[in-house]
Amino acid sequence: MSPSDRPEAGPPRTGEIELSYCVVNTSQRELLLRGLDAIARERETLPFASEVLVLDNCSRDGSAEAARAHPVVVETIALERRRGKAVNDSELLRRARGRYALLLNEDSELLPGATLALWRALEEHPETACAGARLLRPDGSAQACAWRFPTPLSALAGALFLHRLFTVQSRGARTRRVDWCQSAALLVRTEAAAQVGYLDPDFFVYSDEVDFARRLRDAGWRSLYVPAAVAVHHEQLSTDSVPERRIVEVSRNRDLYMRKHHTAAAARAVRWLTASSYALRALAALFLPGHSSRRYWRHVTATLRPERGDGLREAAELYNRGG
Repeated sequence: MSPSDRPEAGPPRTGEIELSYCVVNTSQRELLLRGLDAIARERETLPFASEVLVLDNCSRDGSAEAARAHPVVVETIALERRRGKAVNDSELLRRARGRYALLLNEDSELLPGATLALWRALEEHPETACAGARLLRPDGSAQACAWRFPTPLSALAGALFLHRLFTVQSRGARTRRVDWCQSAALLVRTEAAAQVGYLDPDFFVYSDEVDFARRLRDAGWRSLYVPAAVAVHHEQLSTDSVPERRIVEVSRNRDLYMRKHHTAAAARAVRWLTASSYALRALAALFLPGHSSRRYWRHVTATLRPERGDGLREAAELYNRGG
């Protein structure tokens, strides 16, 4: 069924699950519990029934046990092997009983009213499949969280350091249509997700939600940025001063997206334009305190040769082997 053919849903019937909170956790027990406490506060304000699902990504810090013991959690899926984000989000979307599923990272903490603001946005816009929250860093500063789809033109804007003006779409105080939103706090219409076959497992992590939004757009659905819905994003994926595996994973999945949705020539153009912007940053970092030239240069090499190096997928494989 296309978005234009979808009938008006109306208010949910008493007792029916309207919304499923879907949380993926990877070895962040304390942040998970903080996020679940925030969900519990949100549920008290909802005029409809909801459920909370937690998928623990083979943690060894007692996260699964903590989730099972939390009074708000209906179901905990404890994996025995670590998997990628796209696969895990897809499993939760399939299991969700609600018309809507709120995808959350374990490091995302909903602020009061976020759930209702996202729900209202999708209710008021039946052609919309996804609604993304405004994300804040722990210090309260805004984090860019909605963008235009990657293209050679967006890469050119990045190379000219004009990306904040031309590519970032998470601006303003009003709900607005955007190309894609970060999935750290993303409300998804489960009907639309099923229609496009959920998230593509070829994307281990990074660019998975970009590809998802693009396939939804191709199927006639739209995405919204909803600044009235706010979540604190603690960003626990950052590791050391040169996060080698994360850089490799970002680069390979950026390239995968371009090759999937654009021509080989466009993918090459994006690699070179993106690498040039990082090369300039690497040069500037030699003279700026607090910046790592080595880190920027690793982005250059990973961008130009995305097929090389070990990323987060390989880290998960090593983890599953007991390494």
